[in-house]
Formats: sequence, structure tokens, C-alpha cells
Amino acid sequence: MSGKLWDNYNATKAYDGYFTNENKLRKHAVIISNILERYGKEKLQEIEKNCQSTISARGINFRVYAANNRAEEKKWPLDIIPRIIPKSQWNKVTKGLKQRVKALNLFIDDVYNQKKIFKDNVIPREIIFNSPYYVKECEGFSPKYKSWANISGVDLIRNKNGDYLVLEDNLRVPSGVSYMLENRMVMRDVFPELFTRYKVASIHQYTNKLFNCMNECIPKKTTHPHMVVLTPGIYNSAYFEHSFLAEQMGIALVEGKDLFVENDNVYMKTVKGPLKVDCIYRRLDDNFLDPKAFNKDSLIGVPGLFKCWLKKNVGIINAIGTGVADDKVVYSYVNKMIVYYLGEQPILNQVETYLCHDESQKKYVLENLSKLVVKPANASGGYGIMIGPKASTKEREEVAEKIKKCPREYIAQPLETLSTAPTITDKDIEPRHLDLRPFVLSGKTNYVTTGGLTRVALRKGSTIVNSSQGGGSKDTLIVE
Repeated sequence: MSGKLWDNYNATKAYDGYFTNENKLRKHAVIISNILERYGKEKLQEIEKNCQSTISARGINFRVYAANNRAEEKKWPLDIIPRIIPKSQWNKVTKGLKQRVKALNLFIDDVYNQKKIFKDNVIPREIIFNSPYYVKECEGFSPKYKSWANISGVDLIRNKNGDYLVLEDNLRVPSGVSYMLENRMVMRDVFPELFTRYKVASIHQYTNKLFNCMNECIPKKTTHPHMVVLTPGIYNSAYFEHSFLAEQMGIALVEGKDLFVENDNVYMKTVKGPLKVDCIYRRLDDNFLDPKAFNKDSLIGVPGLFKCWLKKNVGIINAIGTGVADDKVVYSYVNKMIVYYLGEQPILNQVETYLCHDESQKKYVLENLSKLVVKPANASGGYGIMIGPKASTKEREEVAEKIKKCPREYIAQPLETLSTAPTITDKDIEPRHLDLRPFVLSGKTNYVTTGGLTRVALRKGSTIVNSSQGGGSKDTLIVE
């Protein structure tokens, strides 16, 4: 390993994006390694400071809710050493993501229509029809192009061998894409040399592609379409993203109270009078969207919206009812879906998963809690996860009780060693574990971001990358 900068860097514990297990630089990391060494620690710390100032100036933040439900504004944590992935690797990932999301969309459409996959005994029907995200009222409905999950955030990790594995599918209201875009804008500002020395694939067409996707999902042709982003409001943890995307697409950001329904059409209140809305990118969960159809106490939804959608007078992305496929139990069947609907072998593998509602798998999980990671089937944001090898006996006993009580609510997976990349710490540059969330758009056509949001666990040895739990992020460069 060359140079003082890497003297204490140890890349042998996991697959590292910059170094092989013999501590030799990977080909695609040579240029950046030279840049970092030439800069030295002091200059890097200066870039890090500039990065923090730029983030403050751009107002890039997110909200975290403390135990007392007090919201706290936090600055977005960006590490200036980027993740670098060669284009040739990324091409395979892109194909795998398109294949996966295509199968998931066919599956959701099948659940609410033909139900062939249950008749052919590929997936047990009770898994779906007992799911909290199954919306009975969607029976017999198909959105345009049978595209239910128009925006998917698929979490990927790299295992010990460097293989990309799908960790989970986020198909309800996936967030994080604005941070992917902002990370790039900040990095171009504070670290321009990277972009002159590497040929980096652009990510900035995302909002354009999202705009087109919304346009494609308008159920009835119209000459002057009006589209909106529907937010739960300023107190939502992802509000920064809602306003960012609306602004980038040049469409209105609205709350439920800005919209109303008349004769099964949706209108936005404006100073010039009502304006018909043709497509809504909603950032609210199903349950809160329409107090007439779902949760009667919802104050942030639009009464009557669901009926307008069923009558195809408005497009809603992601479609209501998409959550049936966004569940860690259903995740374990996605490879079977790919074979069943597409007649193809999965291009991307996924993490082996044990289903606790299956008696023999539950027995295995309970006997091996000290080796496994247990996750709630329907939680997100890294909440409720028990990492067996790091948990106390008491924590393992508590989880065992929960599994016995509600087996359908839990899955278990072997502890995969997440790959690492160099990250700046107070003292040095050290390997930190990371994952990656690329975004897939599906409408008439589909599109995968060139890269995605890399989330990094900033604490040494930690594998929890969620920003709400103290994780950070990196720019992801797909390079020629």
C-alpha cells in the first residue's frame, strides 16, 4: 500500500471498494488514491469543512424524532471520499434491477387481478391476504401499464466476495433520491478534481425522468397536464426531499388541504380558482391518503381521492396497494417471481431469508438467534432489528418471545458482512461499512439511476447505515 495516508488502513475484514484483501489498490481506485495522497490529511479536512459549509448553505437537512417525539433538524452527513464503481459492474446491476422491479410489478398486478401465482402454489396466499398492506378495495384494478411501483428504492449490499445482493425492496414511498442528487452537487463544488480526472456518469436526468414517468402515468390524455407532489407537511422527516423534487420538476408541492374532490375529479385550490390535477406523486402512506376510504382520522389526506383514482380520473404514484410487495416476507419469494413471471433466472441474488411463520424455519431461527439478524417484516429505517452476534442474552430472549407470539411479523437472515470504503474519521481514514440504494422508475419505460444513495455506518464496526440512526452518506461515482 503506497503513501502515508494508507499506512493504518486495514481492508481485510470485508470486501473493500478501494483495496483487495492483500491491501493492493483496485484499478479504479488508483486515480483517487493519488489525489488523496497528494492532498494529505490537512487539505482533506479543509475540503470536509467546505463540504459542511456548502451543506448548510444549501439547507440540506433531515429530521430525526427523539424518544419524546421532539423533532430535531440535522445537517445531512456527507463523507467526501466517494464510492467508486466501474461502469462494467454497474451495467449488470442495472439489468438485475430492471428485471426485479418488472417481476414485482407483475406480481402486484396478479395479486389484485388473476391471482395466478397462488393458484400455481408458488407463494402461499395467506402471506399476502393477511398483510397489513393488502388493500382489498384495489381488487380488479390495474394502473396504466400495470405499473404499480413507479418509484422503487432497492437496497443493495456487497458480500465478502464482492457480489451485489439485494437486501430489501422499498416500494411504498421510498426516500433518499434528493440526497443522492445533492451529494453530487456538493461534491462537484468542493472536490472538482474528481470530475476532471474520472469520466463520471451523470445522475442529473433523474428529476426529468421522474417528470416523464408521472406524465406517462396520467390515465387520460390531456393537452396541459397538471401534476403535484403531495406531502404530509413540514414536520415529515423527508420534507426536504418533497420540496426539492417539486422544485426540480417545476410542479406544485401541496398538502392534503390544498386539494379537493368534486364529481370524482381532483382539483387544486389556487388564487385563480380550482385547477384539475392529473397525476399525484404522493409521499403519504396508503392509510392516510383518503379519510373516506381508509383511516377516518387522517387530517393530511384528501377525502374522495381513492374513488377518483379507481375511476381513472387521476394517476397516483406509487399506486395504492403497492405495499403488498414491500414486506420482508414477500422479499424472500422475489427470485421465484422472476422465474415464474419472466421465465428468467435472477441476475441479482438476495440474502438467504428464514420465515418465522414456517414451523421448521422458526425452529432453526430460535435455535440460532446468536448467529442471525432478526428483522420485523414491515418496519423500515433500521428500527426493531436485532443483530444476534452483538445482542445480549436478554435481547435475544425478548426477540424469541416476540417471534413465538407473532411469527408472521418476523424474518431472520444470516449476518452478511457489508462491504467497506475509506471514510474520513477524526483521526484517520478508516474502512466503514456501507450499502447502496439505487432508484428504479417504471412507467411506459423503465430507468435505473447510474449509482444511487450510498449510506455509510460512521461508527467503527457498525452496520447500521440509516441516517436516523447516526449513519452518513457518500457520493457514488459510476466511472468508465
